[in-house]
Amino acid sequence: MNEIWVLGAAGRTGSAIAELLKGEDLVLVGRSAGRLAAATGGRIVVTGNIAATLAAARPKVVVNTIGRPLLDGGYHYLDLANDVTTIGDVLSRDAAAKSAGRTLVTGAGFGVVAVECTVLRLCEGRSRPSHVRVDGLAMIEPVPGKVGEALAGTLVDALSSGGRRYAGGRMVRSRLGGHHARLTLPDGTTASVVSVPTGDLIAAHRASGAPSVIAGNAEVPSGLAARALLPAAAALLSIPAVSRFAKRRLAEMDPPSRPPARTRSWARAQATWPDGAIREAWLEAPEGMVFTAAVAAEVARRLAHDEGTPGAYTPGALFGASLAEAAGGRFIV
Repeated sequence: MNEIWVLGAAGRTGSAIAELLKGEDLVLVGRSAGRLAAATGGRIVVTGNIAATLAAARPKVVVNTIGRPLLDGGYHYLDLANDVTTIGDVLSRDAAAKSAGRTLVTGAGFGVVAVECTVLRLCEGRSRPSHVRVDGLAMIEPVPGKVGEALAGTLVDALSSGGRRYAGGRMVRSRLGGHHARLTLPDGTTASVVSVPTGDLIAAHRASGAPSVIAGNAEVPSGLAARALLPAAAALLSIPAVSRFAKRRLAEMDPPSRPPARTRSWARAQATWPDGAIREAWLEAPEGMVFTAAVAAEVARRLAHDEGTPGAYTPGALFGASLAEAAGGRFIV
């Protein structure tokens, strides 16, 4: 059987992924029968103990949209993580996954994939650059409802870990909210970005091989006052009790609806080579959650049809830069 189990199928992202996977051997998994009944296209499984249910059912592919990693089954696996801890943990299982004949894919969403694939396209056929900077500028349409556990966890974890960058080929600490830049996008609009330690950073380093890498993001407040306060906020959120409280409160929030800052999503990669050459590439993509769902559905479908390779990967490392195009993106080099 080629069953694809979508965990959290009643949520915004899970339901969008399930919709794109109609026609596959699909199973929609969640804790609420009522909410799952609104989803379509597959068999419904209601469970309060997902790990035990997966162990008993042994599906072929698990799409995890609920946040916490579930890596111990015999299935192929993908998640939407974009924090350095989770992505690092999944990638560290590469040898074990190869031995077991399993494929683990982490970061199957806009954050990692848009940046990673742009770097891959920029560096195609060229030697290793000495420095790379990447910036993610997702456009997210406001949708009524709570933030949710998965997104709240990603946001708090990104801030609580403090600033990070690569220097000399190693991940090192840097100032959270530093490396501020004002970018002019290919459509003529502008945006401010600051460095944030998301999974983009790891993906860009692995995709380019550059010893020096900085990752910026437009979703974190980038005003002068906000940049001054970010290090203090990171220190406070690094306290476990404060972090847990912040995640709970943020997950329950229903943010006010605001118009998106831009009409399309963008990712940028700029590379510098040892000879002084500088190149830049952009990816133009649909709305961030639409792109994320398309990426996750495409990866899940390929894994279900045995197109993966055993090991642990970020999506672009496994399927190449064209994955972003398959999800609706367009490169501008």
